Amino acid sequence: MGRVTNKVAIITGAASGLGKADAMLLSEEGAKLVLSDINVDEGKRVARECRNDALFFEQDVSKESSWPDLIATTIAEFGRLDVLVNNAGIATIGNIESTSTDQWHEVLRVNLDSTFFGCRTAIPAMSKSGGGSIINMSSTTALVGLSPYLAYSAAKGGIRSMTKSIAMHCHEQKNGIRCNSIHPGSILTPMVHNALETLAGIKLKEQEDPEATRKAMGIGEPLDVANLVLFLASEESKHINGAELVIDNAASIGDISR
Repeated sequence: MGRVTNKVAIITGAASGLGKADAMLLSEEGAKLVLSDINVDEGKRVARECRNDALFFEQDVSKESSWPDLIATTIAEFGRLDVLVNNAGIATIGNIESTSTDQWHEVLRVNLDSTFFGCRTAIPAMSKSGGGSIINMSSTTALVGLSPYLAYSAAKGGIRSMTKSIAMHCHEQKNGIRCNSIHPGSILTPMVHNALETLAGIKLKEQEDPEATRKAMGIGEPLDVANLVLFLASEESKHINGAELVIDNAASIGDISR
């Protein structure tokens, strides 16, 4: 307990899925949180459920103008910023032939643009706080080919490369800020439930033994990712910078069905 005691963290997309798991675990380990999401009701509910101080901030992360307000609110409430988890994202199903231009731009705005806005706006505040940890949520789709998720793969690939550029910049500036990317495979979130139903016709919750089915399909749990977020937010990872950390139980490097 207390691995991030009194650290101040912003988590985007915190109303559900990975963001919610991150919020609950970081709060349990002592962090003070500002949770952002476009879903106000669920976002406020998560903030109430947190064990430590947590504030909800309504935000469309794809809007550049929302970011200075988020950072200013965080500093006004808690006096500093130590951790930024760029978790918010969407995944539209579509391959190179079926993805529309509007879908392409929307997915890039919510995933890639928001991460750019978040990092650029947070770095000065983190520098004044003496450094910190930026954690960018990418995906194994940034590392392997996945035809039904063209725009999502492109956005997550951009996050992977941008993370490394930011890490080098912060290292050169000696501002004490680390920037790493996390690359989950299939994790049991609303996004994955939708993908299973749409692409494979599988309604996981309606299976005779949903937990056994999840394990057999190699699908992880949100807490698996939250544990990695906690590690990167803590001082335990103080020498890790510019890394891409894959969390998929070997799915991206071989045939796990054997």
